Amino acid sequence: MDGFDVQQLILDMNINWTPVIAAAVCGTGALYLFLKWRNYQKIQKKILNARKRRDKSLQQAEQAVQQFKIQKPDFEGSSIVSLSLSELTGKLKDGSLQPDAVLYAFMEKALEVNKNLNCSTEIIMESVAQLKDINTQKKGLLYGVPISIKENVAYEGRDTSCGVVSKLDQPALGDSVVVKVLKNQGAIPFIKTNIPQSLLNYDCSNPIYGQSLNPCNLQKTPGGSSGGEGALIGGGGSILGLGTDIGGSIRIPASFCGICGFKPTSRRLSIHGISSCVKGQKSVLSSLGPMGRDVESLALCMRALLCQDMFSLDPTVPPIPFNQEVYESSEPLRIGYYETDGYLQPSPSMARAFRETKDLLERAGHTLVAFQPLRLYHVFHELTVRGILGDGGRALLSHLKAGPIDPCLRAQATTLSTPRFIRKLVSVVLKPFYPRLSANLDASLGVGSVAELWRQHADIEEYIQEVIAEWRRLNVDVLLCPMLGPAYNFDYCGKLNSAASYTSLYNLLNFPAGAVTVSTVTEEDEAQLRHYKGVHGDVLDKLFVKAVKGGVGLPVAVQCVSLPWQDEMCLRFMREVEQLTAKSKLTRKH
Repeated sequence: MDGFDVQQLILDMNINWTPVIAAAVCGTGALYLFLKWRNYQKIQKKILNARKRRDKSLQQAEQAVQQFKIQKPDFEGSSIVSLSLSELTGKLKDGSLQPDAVLYAFMEKALEVNKNLNCSTEIIMESVAQLKDINTQKKGLLYGVPISIKENVAYEGRDTSCGVVSKLDQPALGDSVVVKVLKNQGAIPFIKTNIPQSLLNYDCSNPIYGQSLNPCNLQKTPGGSSGGEGALIGGGGSILGLGTDIGGSIRIPASFCGICGFKPTSRRLSIHGISSCVKGQKSVLSSLGPMGRDVESLALCMRALLCQDMFSLDPTVPPIPFNQEVYESSEPLRIGYYETDGYLQPSPSMARAFRETKDLLERAGHTLVAFQPLRLYHVFHELTVRGILGDGGRALLSHLKAGPIDPCLRAQATTLSTPRFIRKLVSVVLKPFYPRLSANLDASLGVGSVAELWRQHADIEEYIQEVIAEWRRLNVDVLLCPMLGPAYNFDYCGKLNSAASYTSLYNLLNFPAGAVTVSTVTEEDEAQLRHYKGVHGDVLDKLFVKAVKGGVGLPVAVQCVSLPWQDEMCLRFMREVEQLTAKSKLTRKH
């Protein structure tokens, strides 16, 4: 068969050859291989069916767009998709734009973007049917606005597979709370977006739907795990989307794709109906949050979601409406800052973008105060990594058993599937030479007992209070810090979980955090990579240089942080950074 790769087939079948050899001796090797082959066929059929469903929805969407264009010969979609969200909502409210024209404009653009970036897992064709009832939501804050949602956000009748075969063919029995609230606010969820296998990775590839590409450079990853969202919004195919974030999964793709992303305080928005491969893990909290082209889009989405519907549908969400007064405040801020977290030396473009933003804030009359993350080396390994992998990776591996392992996850899967005693032994051997690699490997073992888990939870609570005490001592309102970037070359995300130190800290602390794009990589930034040494000078620092190499012209962001439940303060700070950056660019042009 032309193009048939036996070696890849054997890899995809996930065969453990030890029992095969043993079974062959006993005369049962053929039976073992036959059963493996049958299982492999079932897996491939599941994957094929999922791809067929996606392709069918794309074809139906194309037909629907063409039919609409025949009915409305004067339809011009490009003028619609180029509007900002505030402009779009204004035109929908005053009737100068109709919801059907807006939906088909974004559907057409999303189809075009998806052809180039492979960022969609399915077009939600129920969005067309939703148009019939849309006028009943005319008072909604998002009336007529098409919205994209990450694949793991439940929409009735659709899979939330998290990119793993074990979760395929389990369509959601109902909409997630956030989707219900969005619909009640007049929004039209119209497309689901791609993710990395298992979501515990900041690339965007899985064996079901394939690799998504970066809208700014097709040779780069869009980041993850909300990578499909980042790619689609960055490419212009969506104006507003929902992602989830457990270690930077909203902020990293926002940074890589040149948009804005916001991780609220966990539980500020309902996570009922959000799928995960590590359900029940409580050490490092996941958040659901908005992604958009500008900060005002994120704030509007938060305003729309933080309504009585949300609080009624999910009583575990504290009934705290959006505080518009805090968001719109223009009082000078006292801003904590750090250029490096002491664990990962920023790339040259990360550091420059940070310094330029700090200078803009100082010139605008804000007070900047030096702030350094506390005990980050210990905290990253012992609380964050060990917390997320509390079970030593067993839950994650159980989902990967059913099917092929994506290249983006192979390094992680190999580590986690290595027997515990070997991991421990290698960790001990590496410690004198590569302490960071050793600490990462040891942390991957997770916790050994319930008592140890409780101790870890207590340590996390103590650390949160320690950081808040430092925050209070310095009397800061918000925090400015670097944001991981620029976008990586392919196949590095799974090898560089250590690079998530800038983002994962705020999942552990449960502080709201957002990414705002402020610059692009220059030739000088790229040249300075030659002199990059890193904090540790180990193989991970060398890999980081390779990952970000070739980034000229790519977007670079900064990260804005506030205390828990002060989400509006974080957004207000993000808006200030965005406005000062825009003003500075305008001044330089003239």
